[in-house]
Amino acid sequence: MECRDRYLMIAVDLSFAGMEPSFDAIDQTGVYPITEQYAAKCGYSVTVHPLLGLVELRASYFSCHTDNKDDDVFTFHFNLSAYHEGKKVTYALTKTCSPSLPWSPREVTCEINYMEVSLVLLLNFTRIMASCVTIIAHSSTTSDWQVMFQRAGEQMAPMKLSQARTQGYGFDLTNGRLVFRAPYGQPEVSLQVNGVPVEMVHATVFSRQRWTVVMVDLVAACSMHEGSHDNRGFVMWKTPELLYPSVNSTQIIVGLNGERNEWPVAEEKGYIVERENDTVHISIPYNAEGGYRKSFVTGGLYEFYIFHLYFEQIFVDDDHVETALRIHRTLVTPLLPWLLFTDNQTVLEDRVFTVYLGNVPEDIALASVQLNGQDFMVPFLNTSSYTIIQAVQPNNTHSYTLKVPFDDPIVIQQVKDFELCVSKEDAIIHYRLDINYTLNVEFLNEPYYHLASIFFTMLYLTASPAFDAACSESGISFKLDHRPFDYLWEISVGADLLTSELAAQHGYILSNDSQSLLLDVPLFTHGYQYNNVTLKGFVAFFEILVRNHETSEVQTAVKTCPFISNELIMCSTDGQMTVVVDLSLAIPSGGSPGRTSLKDNKCGPKEADGTRALFSFPVNSCGSTIKVLLDNVTYQNAILYNEPVSGDATEIMVARCTYPLASLHRLFLLYKFESDTAGVGSIIHTAQSTTGTAGSLPTTYNQLSLIIMNFEQKSLCSLGVQSPIIKPKAALQTIPATEGPARKFIPSKPAVHPPARYIKVSRIHSFPRGFGEGEGLSIQSSYFRCKVSLFTFFFHISSQALKDSPKLK
Repeated sequence: MECRDRYLMIAVDLSFAGMEPSFDAIDQTGVYPITEQYAAKCGYSVTVHPLLGLVELRASYFSCHTDNKDDDVFTFHFNLSAYHEGKKVTYALTKTCSPSLPWSPREVTCEINYMEVSLVLLLNFTRIMASCVTIIAHSSTTSDWQVMFQRAGEQMAPMKLSQARTQGYGFDLTNGRLVFRAPYGQPEVSLQVNGVPVEMVHATVFSRQRWTVVMVDLVAACSMHEGSHDNRGFVMWKTPELLYPSVNSTQIIVGLNGERNEWPVAEEKGYIVERENDTVHISIPYNAEGGYRKSFVTGGLYEFYIFHLYFEQIFVDDDHVETALRIHRTLVTPLLPWLLFTDNQTVLEDRVFTVYLGNVPEDIALASVQLNGQDFMVPFLNTSSYTIIQAVQPNNTHSYTLKVPFDDPIVIQQVKDFELCVSKEDAIIHYRLDINYTLNVEFLNEPYYHLASIFFTMLYLTASPAFDAACSESGISFKLDHRPFDYLWEISVGADLLTSELAAQHGYILSNDSQSLLLDVPLFTHGYQYNNVTLKGFVAFFEILVRNHETSEVQTAVKTCPFISNELIMCSTDGQMTVVVDLSLAIPSGGSPGRTSLKDNKCGPKEADGTRALFSFPVNSCGSTIKVLLDNVTYQNAILYNEPVSGDATEIMVARCTYPLASLHRLFLLYKFESDTAGVGSIIHTAQSTTGTAGSLPTTYNQLSLIIMNFEQKSLCSLGVQSPIIKPKAALQTIPATEGPARKFIPSKPAVHPPARYIKVSRIHSFPRGFGEGEGLSIQSSYFRCKVSLFTFFFHISSQALKDSPKLK
């Protein structure tokens, strides 16, 4: 409910009120249903707007059953009857309003269903030289009054007001004004003024009060122009300029929905007011704020516009008496064709159909899309390779951008001379996408279909696929955008074909859809090779092989990336162990990592800084010990901290490399180490020792250790001194890598290897004379108590033992 300048406006949503709402006017005398005839006679207008989903009631301040206090305060009481699930529900509505503008001496309102004129009593009595006091003194009422209508300049016979009311006219007398109301369509009102249809009522109301006759002329004239439109995008309406006498040019105020816009404001909104041949022409742009636009489907797509025009004109006559004319009109354009359009915005290099559907009105929404005969609801599922993006446009429309990859199975592909083209290393492919947009029109919930067909022809070269590679902190990623002839090529890592099973086995992250293949290779997984290991970092590279299975042509995709690691261990295929360790918590405060060494104290760090050290040495040197199990062999060494004063060595870390036994080709006594695969490395931070020994091993490693493996019982028999068992505090472990060039560190995920049936062993008779005597090594009878049917000897002699033992010189 809203109070306007001269009326109360009530708007109710039809979703609440139902399609058949009704109003009742209430006063102290009773309840009065507002029917069509009663509304015109009593100053009400009820309009149902199904297009807007509203029912609207406008009640004049002088309407029947309105509580009027001095023409200044007006109180309205209504009942709204709505229907919910077939049941009638009544709601009481009450509102009190006061005019925002002072009353003019004469005011004329042209509503959509009636004309209303009100006059100040003092004005008319003065003009006929009568006193308002006379009327009040004799307590005149409208029951004493009569009315006489004029038609074509002739006076009709007078009639009582009660008789006039039966013909639809309304009369009322307030404390300060006389009100006359007439419905449209009366026989005495239609005429043409300057080519504009006008309805006019001229009535003379008079009353005989003893010696005084009071006569009042009431004239109501309203333009009945229904409006028109032009090709510029305007709806137009006109009215005769001088429906009432005026000395000067009239003041015009125009707006929509009862809004009053002075001319400068109206001009800013795009309104055009023109005077031509004594006629006022009003033009309102289609996109004016306050107008309503609707789409409509009937054999095609159309639009129409609805405007609730408010027109106000001020006249001033020779006596400087002001007349205010207010006109309410609903203007509706005819059905106007509306065109949607599609724009092919595809970029061939992107290999994605990009189709723009534009000029979609606000009241139309995309419901589904049919692509080459297959229906898809909008929005698409997240798993779909298609996308559709909605965007709002400045002209109060919106658009949809559809994207479908060329290589999607739904796209129709036609290859010309396919076999010949492949042999010539090129091919021509025709791509086709037929689109049927299903749009839902809000008004009447009608569907509308818009069709589009997009064609492309492309020439392809069947060259090898090209990978895009990128470095990250965690590894290297590869991306391959699919092409029509990628099936000619096989992708492998080393000798293994790249499959989802291989990726799962080696810890790769592989995703492959219709658009591209993505491969994320975490650092230290199978296939990496490493170079330039320093405390500042290292370089790793990963290679992918692409082979044409018809021509056997092989192409490579190699990506090299720098990496940084606080700690690492690498076990190469040529038996080189490289270790970077963080010693900040392992050595005494103020100690230097440069004072660390391996078990052989001559094997110091290759590089050291304030907290870390780098060691690189052959696995069977520097005092390393060897442990053989059923499927693998482990090389272990320890990192010692050498006290600067006492010279005592304290074990602080253990480094290990483990190799699959089946991959080894040489006995460890030989100087050349060979392995098919790289080993698994681990760094174990051990508890610091307060003595000068590392575990139970003396600082001089001159013993020769012999470990015998029982393949049946999987037990170990130790000859000589064994490596102690160290309980780790924390461990860093790498995983083995593939075979690479010499001195290349290639950690990767361990593969599954069958147990070795035999190991190539050189002759043992080359041991020096006296072997087994004295302190160097003692082979005891317990050797023969190991119940074995098949066993193998592995020997390790540290470089220190070979140098110091007199029996081995």
